[in-house]
Amino acid sequence: MPIEKSKLIFFIPDLENSSEYPFIVDGIKAGFPSPAADFDGTKISLDAFLVKNKDATFYARAKGNSMIGAGISDGDLLVIDRSLEPVNNKIAICLIDGEFTVKRIKIEKDCVYLMPENSDYKPIIITDDNVLIVWGIVTYVIKSL
Repeated sequence: MPIEKSKLIFFIPDLENSSEYPFIVDGIKAGFPSPAADFDGTKISLDAFLVKNKDATFYARAKGNSMIGAGISDGDLLVIDRSLEPVNNKIAICLIDGEFTVKRIKIEKDCVYLMPENSDYKPIIITDDNVLIVWGIVTYVIKSL
């Protein structure tokens, strides 16, 4: 089993220079095509949509493939909210023994695990020997197709 050494690259959102782009409010069908609707003038700011708490939100670029089962691939941009509580089954940015990683939190009665979403990787079992800080909760994943 490979050992993943994650190196996350963090960014701070620039909400002062946010841009708005045309937005199709009614959605676009993924099934059979329908006649094209004209834009109705509605615009959206992705920063305003993705950032719920501007003072506690950061972006980071994912490195590695331990979370591919959760839809997080190498190079994806993660939106992280540090104001959210770390609860069972959430995907979190964790600082463990001085290194950042992104994993799913699994809380059991007597133990906490950091779970990968790729069977090539083993869960990280948190023991008394570890220093764990749940740095923030991943709220969105932005990916290139």
